[in-house]
Amino acid sequence: MNTKKELAKTYNPSEVEDRIYADWIDKGYFHAEIDKSKKPFTIVIPPPNVTGQLHMGHALDETLQDILIRYKRMQGYSTLWVPGTDHAGIATQIKVEEELRVNEGLTRYDLGREKFLERVWQWKEKYGSRIINQLKKIGSSCDWERERFTMDEGCSKAVKEVFVNLYNKGLIYQGSRIINWCPHCITALSDAEVDHAEQPGNFWHIKYNVKDSDEYVVIATTRPETLFGDTAVAVNPEDERYSSLVGKTLILPLVGREIPVIADEYVDKEFGTGCVKITPAHDPNDFEVGLRHNLEQIKVMNDDATMNSYAGKYEGMDRYECRKQMVEDLKEMGLLLKIEDHSHNVGQCYRCGTTVEPIISKQWFVKMEPLAKPAIDAVKNDETEFIPEHFEKIYFHWLENIRDWCISRQLWWGHRIPAFYCDDCNEMVVTKEDSAVCPKCGKPMRQDPDTLDTWFSSALWPFSTLGWPDKTEEMEYFYPTSVLVTGYDIIPFWVMRMMFSGLEHTGQVPFDKVFIHGLVRDSQGRKMSKSLGNGIDPLEIISQYGADALRFTLATGNSPGNDMRFYTERVEASRNFANKIWNASRFLMMNLSIDEIKLPDASELKLEDKWILSAYNNLVKEVTDNLDKFELGIAVSKLYDFIWDNYCDWYIELVKPRLYEKDGADKVAQNVLSYVLIGALKLLHPFMPFITEEIFSGLPTGEDSIMVSPWPEYNEALCFDDEEKRMHIVMDAIRSVRNIRAQMNVVPSRKAKIFIVAKDKAVFENTGIYFEKMASASETVVADSTDGIDENAVNVVVEGATIYIPLDELVDRSKEIERLEKELKTLEAEIKRVEGKLGNAGFVAKAPAHVVEEEKAKGEKYAKMLAEVKASLEKLK
Repeated sequence: MNTKKELAKTYNPSEVEDRIYADWIDKGYFHAEIDKSKKPFTIVIPPPNVTGQLHMGHALDETLQDILIRYKRMQGYSTLWVPGTDHAGIATQIKVEEELRVNEGLTRYDLGREKFLERVWQWKEKYGSRIINQLKKIGSSCDWERERFTMDEGCSKAVKEVFVNLYNKGLIYQGSRIINWCPHCITALSDAEVDHAEQPGNFWHIKYNVKDSDEYVVIATTRPETLFGDTAVAVNPEDERYSSLVGKTLILPLVGREIPVIADEYVDKEFGTGCVKITPAHDPNDFEVGLRHNLEQIKVMNDDATMNSYAGKYEGMDRYECRKQMVEDLKEMGLLLKIEDHSHNVGQCYRCGTTVEPIISKQWFVKMEPLAKPAIDAVKNDETEFIPEHFEKIYFHWLENIRDWCISRQLWWGHRIPAFYCDDCNEMVVTKEDSAVCPKCGKPMRQDPDTLDTWFSSALWPFSTLGWPDKTEEMEYFYPTSVLVTGYDIIPFWVMRMMFSGLEHTGQVPFDKVFIHGLVRDSQGRKMSKSLGNGIDPLEIISQYGADALRFTLATGNSPGNDMRFYTERVEASRNFANKIWNASRFLMMNLSIDEIKLPDASELKLEDKWILSAYNNLVKEVTDNLDKFELGIAVSKLYDFIWDNYCDWYIELVKPRLYEKDGADKVAQNVLSYVLIGALKLLHPFMPFITEEIFSGLPTGEDSIMVSPWPEYNEALCFDDEEKRMHIVMDAIRSVRNIRAQMNVVPSRKAKIFIVAKDKAVFENTGIYFEKMASASETVVADSTDGIDENAVNVVVEGATIYIPLDELVDRSKEIERLEKELKTLEAEIKRVEGKLGNAGFVAKAPAHVVEEEKAKGEKYAKMLAEVKASLEKLK
């Protein structure tokens, strides 16, 4: 139980954060239990690559998730945040292969599959926990007892179950199709793993001669090196220019092979020359044309994009080297008619940036159309909601235009495809077992050498981590998960695949909501990248400013789906905010004589007490509402304003005299100060967990930890609307006096008498001490007329009152005239603006009635203030 303690003079995050985090873990606060008396709230972490190091994108992702988890935990939910890492097939294999090459001069083939995989597992054991430890540094309150890995026993079991189930349903098949091939990574890629970018290129116009004739056709191609795989030239059947050529034979340049001219509606007769070379093994559209016309499929490249024997003398050349040489040869032979500049969309490997080669290959595919439809319907029927809603468009675009998913990868690291082949009788078996015997001849079978796309296992993450395919209690209680927090860049990679996988294998959507956030960009708005050298290491920021400052910065100004710019200056501002809270809390603790915090009866409360309690009460309502709507940036902004401005700069200053009374500190003030601070710390805790815990542990709350304390709730009894309005008028008056003094360069130590001429004197009753404390008043007089006030007194108009300060005590007369003339112009401009609005028939007709009324009220108020300012100027002149 917490008891009073004194805080250190300054807040040092490095001395606090690791100690507090270890304490949370020791006490099991992150662990989720199945508790049927509580509602579950579940988030599965987007598993970072096991190769990864914490970058600013992770920091944002994990901060947003942790805010939601901590909020719901305090609300009394049984909160489960499942952590884990992804085996990251290509990325990890490349990393280990590079290490082997540099350190030992070996390739994976030198070691063989089994020994190489042993090395990868060793690498995983050595470095795999690095990213997890870094997630802990940022304060992630994951249930580390449930940490998972996409290749652990349970996830691997789920992968086999899904593969076999889909295969048995005919939804997984093996076939030769045009796939995206990365010649650098030497593997197939799914469509989602290909980035597209506009690149300058060329159209090479090449002459194909008609056999035994002087006739020829001209084709325009962006990839002349694929010419060796041409098996036809196609024209549109309605194109009269070429109707006489259909059925004739062409001689393939450089090769001499005969190929037919065919008619196919695929050809756009308006594009290029209207003749299209058909290369079924190297283009997805040509592949379909080839199937329709029963054309041969000739693959002319090796896996590393060098030319094979079909390229004749160009065999062994790199594809671009071949292109350069053959273009020269075509030119010499008079077969290259022209080269035309052409900008086109080029696919690149998302992992290494190499230009992808469309190539025919025998691969494993998932049949997507039957799986895509339920995933589309689930979002259209609001079973899963996207926040913000407009990101549904990306989701629908991918699913409505989806091709079958190529899931096989020519890698060794990953889930091996559970298909087995008999080399004697060509039998194939798909099984969940680790080995197979041929059902026909009884001989041991050879397993498919390929592995599955990394995203195949990631797609099962929301339910494989909860024990599926077994019917576990966790699966029953925590699934479907509550919200997925992720960036918009992996909607096609991951979100849609989890959706169709969850629906297909569990019969339920995997999450109720998808909360999409943007990217963290540098201060110039550029994406952080190694090539630009503009990445900012979150761990360095934490080391310098503390995790809370980083978290607060990432949450501040964050709005769903929008990118944010990262400024170090904002982190400094967040650290200053932490120091402000620390100093305010330290001041309170040094002046606390009570051992138990109890909210006083309303009759004991003074105006400032009722105001701060009412403002805090509204804050509870608004922050809770914002968090429920995923408006985290708005919530944190309100917390900042309330704590810095209302609590620290106003309320603490207003009650200081009550804490220094000769007959002992005012217990009411102590209780209100403590009550509001504790409540504000609870509201702030999801955003800044460490400093709030450290302060909370020193207050006499009677609670063990802030992170398992109950979330504040709106209390009707603390709604003091009249007092809040009255206090705002008084505060406005104090600000006005401060502004006058600042404009006139009056030092705070110079006291001056203040006269308040108010329509309702009761508003300012017993507020003299506020003006003395906050506005350097030597005395405050509240009156209902200007009798006895010097005609030359400086004045300022506020709502319901005019404040007068004797001119002789403070001012330079000429400067005061200048100030009032400036105020006169401001008021005249405001009146003109209001009159313009009200004179606009469109505004009056379309605007809501209350908005029109508000403008009228403003106009009346400004007119009165203008008259008073003019009167003041008259007196001075």
